[in-house]
Amino acid sequence: MLVFEVKLEGTNGQYERLDEAIRTARFMRNSCLKYWLENKGVGRSDLSAYCAVLAKEFPWANKLNSMARQASAERTWSAIARFYNNCKKGKPGKKGFPKFKKHQTHGSVEYKTCGWKLSEDRRYITFTDGFKAGTFKLWGTRDLHFDQLNQIKRVRVVRRADGYYAQFCLDIERVEKREPTKKTIGLDVGLNHFYTDSNGETMENPRYLRKSEKALKRLSRRLSRTEKGSKNRAKARKKLGCKHLKVSRQRQDFAVKLARCVVQSNDLVAYEDLKVRNLVKNKKLSLSISDAAWSTFRDWLEYFGKVFGVVTVAVGPHYTSQNCSRCGSVVKKSLSTRTHRCGKCLLVLDRDWNAAINILELALRTVGHTGTSNASGENDLCLGEETPPSKPTHRKRKPKQRCLESPHF
Repeated sequence: MLVFEVKLEGTNGQYERLDEAIRTARFMRNSCLKYWLENKGVGRSDLSAYCAVLAKEFPWANKLNSMARQASAERTWSAIARFYNNCKKGKPGKKGFPKFKKHQTHGSVEYKTCGWKLSEDRRYITFTDGFKAGTFKLWGTRDLHFDQLNQIKRVRVVRRADGYYAQFCLDIERVEKREPTKKTIGLDVGLNHFYTDSNGETMENPRYLRKSEKALKRLSRRLSRTEKGSKNRAKARKKLGCKHLKVSRQRQDFAVKLARCVVQSNDLVAYEDLKVRNLVKNKKLSLSISDAAWSTFRDWLEYFGKVFGVVTVAVGPHYTSQNCSRCGSVVKKSLSTRTHRCGKCLLVLDRDWNAAINILELALRTVGHTGTSNASGENDLCLGEETPPSKPTHRKRKPKQRCLESPHF
């Protein structure tokens, strides 16, 4: 499933009608959640049926497309099912109990196969539901001519600080070919450097939030000085939201490009299975950890691993920094100690480099073993089947068909 995102260009009146559709979708979701809280034994089909009752009771809710109302009910049930699954698995901490959505500067409404129509040149989209938002011009880098209309399963309209966007969800499996590199790599993420690999190379941490922190504080002070409900407050809130959105996009762009480069350059990528939710509880480091966006980088590593057929392995981070990568002895050190010094084999190495080597070794034990070194000194990767992996690895068999398009990042 691929998602293409384009920006919508229209008039202020059209944007207001899109806002009405988004508010109506939020009303349907909150009403379905309230219906679930007040009645026992309510299932997914009951919520979909309740949407029809709301459409008859409220004439303005009937303007929203019937499939868009069902999509709101499905999103409500997804939140409920996620809460149930977290409770069954015994997830520590908060279980994610579904909450009501309040009026915010962002929101979305989701259409399925009706309620919208693309022009013949695929550069304009028209929304045909009761709100009659009209025709919008599509601004984006992806051309929808390569895809059939029946492949577009959903169209989601998203409101952000800098405008309105349309997301096209396509039923396409993305697969890309690559030449084997016969290389393996282990990654140890950190704050001084974004990561240090098993070859000793480092990637600098961009620290986008830290660089924009001064501007964000200035915009926040401007927002606090404005009067509530005034036009100046709306303008200040929009400027602050656009700045936060820029930082978020910078992180996303950095993670996508770096993950793609790492996956294409190696046949196996090993990384730490970090519990970032527990790490951000440290008040001194929470802002820096969030700014690094390790979880986003890991998600894109796993995604590109599926796309390019590269094995990605998540290993436990326990004792990867304490154990010596040469002799295996335990060398205890605090977080402030940045150099690994082994008193047994006299190995002196950067702390993160030593951890990256241990991460790669644990991954190779999980999925296989390395063969005899060849003449060039490189090790060939040999995948074994004797030991099942501790985490599911992403292996991709040779596809029968090749996808013509790649998602828009």
